[in-house]
Amino acid sequence: MRNKKEIFRWSVITAALITLLVILWNTYSFFQTYKTEERTKMKIWAEALNTLDIATSIEADVSLPFLIMMENKTIPIIQTDVNDSILALNNIDEHVVNTIEKKQALLRKLKSQNPPIILKVGKQTQYVYYGNSSLLTKLKYYPVTLVLIFLFFTVLLFYFYRSNKVATQNKLWTGMAKETAHQIGTPLSSLLGWIEIMRLDNISPDITEEIEKDVKKLQIIADRFSKIGSIPKLTDVDIIAETRKTFDYFSIRNSKQVLFTMDSPDYEIMIPLNKELHSWTIENLIKNAIDAMKGKGKLDIHIQDTPKAVNIFITDSGSGIPKKLLKKIFEPGYTTKKRGWGLGLSLTKRIVEDFQNGKIKVTQSEVGKGTTFCITYNKKRLH
Repeated sequence: MRNKKEIFRWSVITAALITLLVILWNTYSFFQTYKTEERTKMKIWAEALNTLDIATSIEADVSLPFLIMMENKTIPIIQTDVNDSILALNNIDEHVVNTIEKKQALLRKLKSQNPPIILKVGKQTQYVYYGNSSLLTKLKYYPVTLVLIFLFFTVLLFYFYRSNKVATQNKLWTGMAKETAHQIGTPLSSLLGWIEIMRLDNISPDITEEIEKDVKKLQIIADRFSKIGSIPKLTDVDIIAETRKTFDYFSIRNSKQVLFTMDSPDYEIMIPLNKELHSWTIENLIKNAIDAMKGKGKLDIHIQDTPKAVNIFITDSGSGIPKKLLKKIFEPGYTTKKRGWGLGLSLTKRIVEDFQNGKIKVTQSEVGKGTTFCITYNKKRLH
C-alpha cells in the first residue's frame, strides 16, 4: 500500500514537471516566433520609410508606406546616422525624448536587444535600432513567473504532505502512549498490593521502601504516557531541584563504572514546566548518554543561569555523533542501536519544544570523545 502511494505521488510530481517543461518550451517557441515577426515588421517599416522618402521626392503616392509606418504603435525605434547621432524617435516616452542622457541610454539598450536595420537614404547610410514591444517584454518574463508559481505550489504541497505526515505520527504516538499507560496500570495495582503483603510479613523496611520507590517510578511513567496527546499544565517549579531528583535516581541505580557529576547554582530558578515531562526529558538524555558510553564513562550535568534563560548541559564521554548525522538524531525512527524504536530523542525534542516552549540541540560532539546536549528555557517575564 505504501509503495503504491509513493508511486502515485512521484507520478503526479513527474507529470507536473513534464507539463511545466512543455509549457516553457511552447512559450519559448512562441517568443522566438513573435520576435522574428517583429524583426520582419521592422524591415517592412524601414523599407516603407525608404519608399516614403523616395516617393516624396518624385511626388508619388505615399499612402501605403505612410499607412505601414503609422501601424507601428508599440515597437520603440531610434533612427541614427553612422556617427550615432539621433535623427528620429518613434514610440518613445516624452520624459526620454526631452533628455539627452536618457536618449543615449535608451539607444545603448536598443543596441543590446536587436541588431540594427541598415537604411539607405539617398547617398547616406542610416541605422534603425528597435526594441522589444510591450507584449514581447511580458512574454520574456512569463516563463520566470510560471517557474515561480510552480515552485510556490511545490513548496505548499511539500508542507501539506509534511504536516499531514506529522499529524499521522502524532496520532500514532498518542494511541501508543495511552495504550501503554493503560497496560502498565494493571500490574501496578497488583504490585502495590504485594508491597502491603510484604509489610504485613515483616519484610525489611529498607527492601519495601526501595520497591515502593520503583513502583512510584512506574506510576510516574504511566502518568507521563497518559499526558501524551493532551496539552500539559505548566507550573512554576525549581528547575534545579527537579533536575537533581532525576539525576539522583539514576546515579544511585546505575553501574559504578559511570561517574555522575552535577554542577548547578545554589539557589532556586523558577521556570514554568511540567514536573513529570521535565523528569522524562532528563531521563531520556541520561539513558541516551549511558548507552553511548556502553555503561562506562563520565556523565556531567551543568545548569547555567543567564539573565534571560536557563541552560542545562548534559555531557557524556561516549562514542559521539558524526556531523552528517546531527540533523537526523531527532527524527522519529532514527536510531543507531540494534534494539529500540528510535523515539527517545524525538520524544524529548517534542516535550521540550512543543510542550514546554524550550529548545534542545547538540552543542558539541566528537566521534570517540563524547557529546553535549543543551536544553534552553527562557525565564518567565515579569509584567
